[in-house]
Amino acid sequence: MARMLDDARLVTVLGPGGVGKTRVALAAAAGAVDGYPDGVWIVELSGLRDPALLANTVASALGLIEQDIRPPLDTLLAFLRDRRMLLIFDTCEHIVDACADLVAKILAAAPAVSVLATSRQPLDAEGEHTYQVAPLPVPDTGDAGLDGTGPGDRGPGGTGPGGTGPAGAGPGIGDAVELFTLRASAVTGGFGVTDRNWADVSRICRRLDGIPLAIELAAVRLRTMKLPDLARRLDQTFMILAREGHGPLDRHETLNAAIEWSHHLCTGAERRLWARLSVFAGTFDIRAVEETCAETELEREEVVAALIGLVDKSVVLRHPADDSRYLLLDTLREFGAGQLAASGEVTACRDRHLARYLRVARYFGAHFTDDDQLARFHALRWDHANIRAALEWALGIHHRAFRTVEGAELATALYGYWQISGQLREGDYWLSKVLDQFPGPSAQRAKALVNRGFVRSFEGHLAEALADCGEGTDLALALGERGIAARGYLHLTLTLTFTGEHEQAAAAGAAARRMLTECGDRPGLLMLAPQLAHLNQLAGDLDRALRMCEWGLEMLGPGSGEHWVQSYVYTVAGLTLFRMPGRQADCAVMVRKGLLAKQELGDLIGIAYALEVLAWLAARTGECDRAAWLFGAADPLWQRCGSRFSGTAIMEESHQKAVQAAWSALGPDRYADLHAQGTTHAKEQLASLSPGHPLAIRIP
Repeated sequence: MARMLDDARLVTVLGPGGVGKTRVALAAAAGAVDGYPDGVWIVELSGLRDPALLANTVASALGLIEQDIRPPLDTLLAFLRDRRMLLIFDTCEHIVDACADLVAKILAAAPAVSVLATSRQPLDAEGEHTYQVAPLPVPDTGDAGLDGTGPGDRGPGGTGPGGTGPAGAGPGIGDAVELFTLRASAVTGGFGVTDRNWADVSRICRRLDGIPLAIELAAVRLRTMKLPDLARRLDQTFMILAREGHGPLDRHETLNAAIEWSHHLCTGAERRLWARLSVFAGTFDIRAVEETCAETELEREEVVAALIGLVDKSVVLRHPADDSRYLLLDTLREFGAGQLAASGEVTACRDRHLARYLRVARYFGAHFTDDDQLARFHALRWDHANIRAALEWALGIHHRAFRTVEGAELATALYGYWQISGQLREGDYWLSKVLDQFPGPSAQRAKALVNRGFVRSFEGHLAEALADCGEGTDLALALGERGIAARGYLHLTLTLTFTGEHEQAAAAGAAARRMLTECGDRPGLLMLAPQLAHLNQLAGDLDRALRMCEWGLEMLGPGSGEHWVQSYVYTVAGLTLFRMPGRQADCAVMVRKGLLAKQELGDLIGIAYALEVLAWLAARTGECDRAAWLFGAADPLWQRCGSRFSGTAIMEESHQKAVQAAWSALGPDRYADLHAQGTTHAKEQLASLSPGHPLAIRIP
C-alpha cells in the first residue's frame, strides 16, 4: 500500500471497525517516511465531534496554535504551503464531509503534502484513491503454517515471511493465526501453535473471520479458559447466532457477535463500567473513572476492580505514552455507548463526566497562580478531548442544551488554560457559544464577555477585546458582580496598554487593583503586576515599573513554582532595565530567567519578546553577529503571532534602532546571512514542536 502514496496524494484506508485500518495506515507510513523530509504527523479525530474545530485540531496537532492570531485554517495552510510531509487523518467517518473539505483545501494549497486517511467510508474528495482493508487471511484447519513447514514450527510470537500480510495488520503479522499466537503468548507467557492445537486455533480464527479486534478479544480469554473450551464456546455462540439470523454472519455481524460474546463473559460490574466509560472522548485516569463511573462513594472500589478486569480482558487499554492513563478503542466505545443508551443512564453519566471536569477547571481557575500550575496545566492538556466533550454536552452542540450554567462556568474557568496552551481560537469559540446561550443580562454573560476580551487581547483583536471587556464590566457592575467587574478592569488594563492609551490603562489598572484587593482575588492581583509594570515602562516611569515587578515577586514569594506570572515579570523587568543606563548585565539576567520560564510554557509571544531584548543588548554591546542571529530567530515567531510587539510604537522604535546598529556594523550581506541562519533555526524548532511540549529556541 505504501506504493499508492507514490501515485496519489490522498489515500483513504477503508474498512469496518476493528479490522485494523489504523495499523495499516501506520505500517504504510513507516514504509514511506523517507519520502517526507518534513515528517509524518498523525491527527487523532475519534474524540472530535464538532466539525467546526477540525482545522483547529489539525493545527494543534502540528503545534501551530500558540498565540497565532490568524484563523486556524489560514495558520495551517500557511505552515503546510512549502512543506513536504504526510498527514494521517485517523478516524474520519463521523465528520467525513468536514474532512473532505479540509483535505481538498490542504492539497490545493500545499503541493508537496499528502494525506492518508482512515475511515469506514470514502471521503469522496477529488483525486482520492482508496485501499480496502480485508480481514487477516485464515488458513483451513489442515493447512500448514505460513512458512510451509507446518504448525509445529510456529512458536511464541512466530512470524511468517513478508512482514505485513494482505490485511496489513502491522509489521510481522501475516495472518490471523500469527496474530492469535502473538496475543495468546502475551497473555499466557509462552503460547505456541503445535500439531495438537492447530485445529482449535485455526477454527477460532475462522469463526472470527480474521478480524483483528475480534481475535485479540478472544485470545485474551486464555487467561481464564483452556484453548479447546474457548474454541467450543465460540462455536456454540456463533452457531446460535447464525440460526437466529437464518444464515451465515457477515463480517460486521461477526465483529458485533465477538464483542457481545466478550461483553457477556464480563461480570455485571465490568459490563456497567464498559458502558459508562463510553462517555470519555479521549484517555482517562483512575480518578476520572471513579468520579464519572461510580454513582456513589461506596461504588468507587467496585469500579476500580472492574477497570482492572476490563484491562485484563483487553477491553480497556493502557496508553502507550503513560500507563497511568487508559483508553477504549473506537469500536468498543461505540458498543459501550449503545449499552449505556439502553440502560437509560446517559444523562446521569454525562452529568457526572461534566461535573468531574468542571471541578478540575474550577480548581485551575481559582488556583491559577499556585505552585502546581504547570502540573495542573499538563493534566488539562491530557484531558483536552474530554473537556471538549463536557462543553459539547453542557452547551448543546449536537442536541438541546442541558447544562448551560455549568457549561458557562467550565468555559470561563479555563481562561488561563486557553492562554497558556495557546488554544486562543478554541477558547474564543466556546466563550462565544456561552454568549449564544445567555443573550440577556446575567452573571454568566458578563463573565464570558470579560474572559473573551482577555482571550481576544492575546489574539491581537484589540478592538473586539475592548468592546467585550467594556460591555462585560458595565454589565457586571449593573448586576452587582464586583468580582467579575474586577476581572473586567484587569483585562481592560492589558488591552488599553496594547493600544497605547496609557492614561485610560492606568485608570483601569487602579480600579482593578482596588476591586481585586476587595474581592481577595490573589490570582487577579498577580496577573495585574506585570501588566502595570509593562504599562509604566512604556510610559517612561521606569522606577515604578520595577516596583511593580518587585510587588509581583513578593506576592509569589521565594521559591515559587508558578511560571506564567513570573515569566512576564522577569521579561518586563528586563525590558525596563534595558532602558536604564548601566543595567545591561541585570537586564540580561532578568530576560534569560523570563526566557527559560517562557520556553517551559511554550509561550511564543514571550519567547519572541525575550529574543528581541537579548538582540537589543547584543547590538548595544557590539556583539552584532549575535544580534543579527537573534533577530532572525525572533522573526518567525512574530510572523506566527501577528504584528511585532502588537504594534507598540515605543517597542518598534527600539527594534529598528538595534537592527540599524547591527546592519551598519556587519554590512548588508553578513547581516542577511546571520539573520537567515537564525530564521532557519527557529523554523526548524517550530516544525519539530509536538503538542503539549514547550518550544526551546536554543541560542548558540
